[in-house]
Amino acid sequence: MRNTTTIRRTDTLPGSSFGARCARDFRKNYALYLLVLPVIVFYIVVHYVPMYGAIIAFKSYSPGKGILKSAWCGLEHFKSFFGSVYFGRTLTNTLRISLVSILFGFTSPIILALLINELRSKFYSRVVQTITYLPHFISLVVICGMLSDFLEPDGIITTVCTWFGMDRQNLLRVPGYFTTIYVASDVWQGVGWGSIIYLAALAGIDPTLYEAARMDGANRWKQIWAVDIPCILPTIITLLILRMGSVMSVGYEKIILLYNSLTMEKADVISSFVYRKGLLESNYGYSTAVGLFNSFVNMVLVVAANTISKKTNETSLW
Repeated sequence: MRNTTTIRRTDTLPGSSFGARCARDFRKNYALYLLVLPVIVFYIVVHYVPMYGAIIAFKSYSPGKGILKSAWCGLEHFKSFFGSVYFGRTLTNTLRISLVSILFGFTSPIILALLINELRSKFYSRVVQTITYLPHFISLVVICGMLSDFLEPDGIITTVCTWFGMDRQNLLRVPGYFTTIYVASDVWQGVGWGSIIYLAALAGIDPTLYEAARMDGANRWKQIWAVDIPCILPTIITLLILRMGSVMSVGYEKIILLYNSLTMEKADVISSFVYRKGLLESNYGYSTAVGLFNSFVNMVLVVAANTISKKTNETSLW
């Protein structure tokens, strides 16, 4: 009873306020705070300060007048975008490419990590990891150049496809193939790099769990379902929630490097549309409004995915 009373009195002391606890923690761990300081400064300068420019979405922005002196136009840019023929096309293409990328691009690193984890030869597993990591370090421009050459009528990929009855043609000029080409090249380039975090999670699994599963008669396939997947499930859910925050953010760089006038209808996404409107047509207010809409939808998706995950399996980002 005496110890309990002492603890309660200590909690009510002025020195136990939130500010005082933060000050004590900073004095105790000042080296860690100094290490994280550059990261905090980076995010403030690069990500938070530029958010001031989002008001351009509600203005008829003129570079000569600046942000503050440009006239307000309210929601005109948003109305113009929602009422244009590009809204339905870019939104549909963005969602299609992004969802297919999640279906194949998000699951492929998990499968690869599980397969590598089952290899008993350390040398062979390191060779497989090295081979699958290498495409990640190839420049995006080089990747798109390789695709352009390989998908020509006499390219290696087209030639292989003709063995299965496909017509010999430039596959990059066929609208129906664009999503497949985009997602397949993304999977090839990122599957090895994306598997690293899952391999780290698999390495942290308690070996006694495998021993218990083997004692219960589980073979290696059942051990994957009973031990590996449940143990890395929190990691999978966390990364999936983060991935949901970029559903509307299909990168414009690869799209611009691969699409053409024939595939524009199936390849044009919101980010490439913003690029054309903002940089090529200098319509800064309109492009900012489209980008702001894009970011808002991503934020809603992250919050919704986090809420659903928290209620269903108690795994969440916050």
